[in-house]
Amino acid sequence: MRVVKQQQSCFGQVAIADIQFNARSRDDVPAVLKGLQYIYVTEAVREKVFALLENSLSHKVKHDTGRPGMEQWQIFVLASLKLATNCDFDRLQEFANSHLELRQMLGLSGWEDPKKFAMQTLIDNVTLLDPKVLADINQVVVESGHELLKKKLSEPLLARCDSFVVETDVHYPTDTNLLWDAMRCLIILVGRASEKHGIAGWRQHQFNADQLRGKLRAVQNIRRSHSQDESKKKRALARVHQCVRDYLSAAQQHVDKSKQTREALLQHGDVITVVQMDRLIAHAERQMNQIERRLLKGETIPHVEKVFSIFEEHTEWISKGKAGVPVELGVRVCVLEDQYQFVLHHRIMWKETDDKVAVAMIEDTQKRYPALSQCSFDKGFYTPANREQLDQLLKTNVLPKKGRLNVVDQARETSEEFTAARRQHSAVESCINNLEVRGLDRCLSYGRDGFERHVALSVVACNLHRIGLVLQRNERERLMKEKRRHEKQKLAA
Repeated sequence: MRVVKQQQSCFGQVAIADIQFNARSRDDVPAVLKGLQYIYVTEAVREKVFALLENSLSHKVKHDTGRPGMEQWQIFVLASLKLATNCDFDRLQEFANSHLELRQMLGLSGWEDPKKFAMQTLIDNVTLLDPKVLADINQVVVESGHELLKKKLSEPLLARCDSFVVETDVHYPTDTNLLWDAMRCLIILVGRASEKHGIAGWRQHQFNADQLRGKLRAVQNIRRSHSQDESKKKRALARVHQCVRDYLSAAQQHVDKSKQTREALLQHGDVITVVQMDRLIAHAERQMNQIERRLLKGETIPHVEKVFSIFEEHTEWISKGKAGVPVELGVRVCVLEDQYQFVLHHRIMWKETDDKVAVAMIEDTQKRYPALSQCSFDKGFYTPANREQLDQLLKTNVLPKKGRLNVVDQARETSEEFTAARRQHSAVESCINNLEVRGLDRCLSYGRDGFERHVALSVVACNLHRIGLVLQRNERERLMKEKRRHEKQKLAA
């Protein structure tokens, strides 16, 4: 049984509207909680957010039967805070159990309330949120932020668009250590399953894994000779090849043995283990094939055949030519920010480049925000077709052309409106840095679904933080006016 928010208050509980925050605090937590408070106390916004939260988990939970689960409002608050502070679940648990204002925001009775959140409870519930629903919630948050800033519906939105790489939680990939990742997981998985079902042959599975790791270390430590003597170079190359063959031979023996055990596990009905085994065996056989082709036969492996992590298979090898950053391991994310510093829309670029998403970003954003009339890009988004389509979608399309400019393009890009927007475009780097502070420097969530949820939550948290900052600024200005009025009254007296 799960509800969005319990309406019945308990003794000692402080109403969310009455929670007080330090307006002069420069920490992230008060600003995010202030933004969440604004969402809750604004009735029209609260109803929209609650309706979306209720629909987000409707296919996963029962509303009328079963044990009471965590309230969906609590899930949303904790998830937003986790990304806003870019903390792990250990720190989130400490926040949830020890932070007074946060516990009041969760609907608890301060420190006197005995309720404590277990680590696994937080992990299981935060991962329930749907990325698509979070995108709808983000639209509600942005619209409420615009109303807070007194933006009129007729006022045009001026945006800037750019992409950056969100790193995945992977180590630097090589053929040999990717094979080791697959083999150690395979050996431990089959060994534990065999112990559980009483299947012989895997009693020393941990020792076998250690032996295979020793052969990996031998491959990693051996070096080709750089001597000018051809005989020395050949002998060194022969030693390298022998170490590689020993490593591949030991790995192949374990793969063959696992395939034999697979039938026994099927007889015991352990289908889940067999499915996991098949995946790991496929990874291992691919890596063995690539190691043999590259190191023993001297072939060049095509980029499309490579996998850069067996755990985060969506990881891409991205080289953007940045100084000091030759390569990044992750996935590109494109973001679009307006002149009020709200992130209107984001797009995860699965196997896409900038020029493939420019038009789609504007079309998707205009469906949510019809007032979008101007957007600036960098040259990476340019193609002739993109400029032509964006000219039709936008009143002012600030897409600079690659290469030499003709007379028409020169006049276009030196116009006052185009130049002013180009000068403002660099502010999108501040937006990207803010998102990286909110958890998009490195995604620690597992899998493709976890990556999508992590990015969507980060965008929502960033916009909530922005609302909180605006509210804190307004409160500071109000306090300063009151202080000046009191000082004038004292002088007059």
